[in-house]
Amino acid sequence: MAWIWTVAVVSLSAFTPAMLTGRPFHMNAMEPAAPPAASARHRAASLKERVYIIFTSLAVVLALRSHADETSPAAAAATLSIVVIGSLLGIFVADLLSHLTVHSKLPTGEELHRMIAISAEGLGVLVTPLLLLAAAGLGLLSTAAALAWAIVVLVASLAIVGFLAIRRLEIPLHHKAAIMFAEVVLSLLVIGLELLAHNL
Repeated sequence: MAWIWTVAVVSLSAFTPAMLTGRPFHMNAMEPAAPPAASARHRAASLKERVYIIFTSLAVVLALRSHADETSPAAAAATLSIVVIGSLLGIFVADLLSHLTVHSKLPTGEELHRMIAISAEGLGVLVTPLLLLAAAGLGLLSTAAALAWAIVVLVASLAIVGFLAIRRLEIPLHHKAAIMFAEVVLSLLVIGLELLAHNL
């Protein structure tokens, strides 16, 4: 009789997961990892867009800085705003077309709201440069100085975004430092290429 109880226990342990979950027990270990949560995807998309907008703003501010004597604070603010808003609209259209291509249907209200929210968050990059240019318009500092400080702020923003991107990684501290160093080098390379393009 003992072997009957052994077979019963083994059978019950083998089939109980299937009865509870609708799937065989041996399949659990082979299941793919769950996709990232919507909030994680939102953060990733927001960080990616913010990096792009920071680089775009840097290109514009560097160009304006090279002609600061010929540019008024109002004109500089208008130019920067137009380029950034145009870039955000372009990103939104690209996201919409990408969604249509992948899903073959229009985004739901929630998905559309998420796309708009991500694009709107990119406008935050404009705040400090516009405040500096407003101060220049009030005569508190020169246009060249305002644009120079805007470059400093944008570079600092890029460093902060890079830190936010890696701070949750479960890797050793020296690996994080290496990633941050690589980000700084690549960022300086981009800025150097932009300066080279303006000086040609």
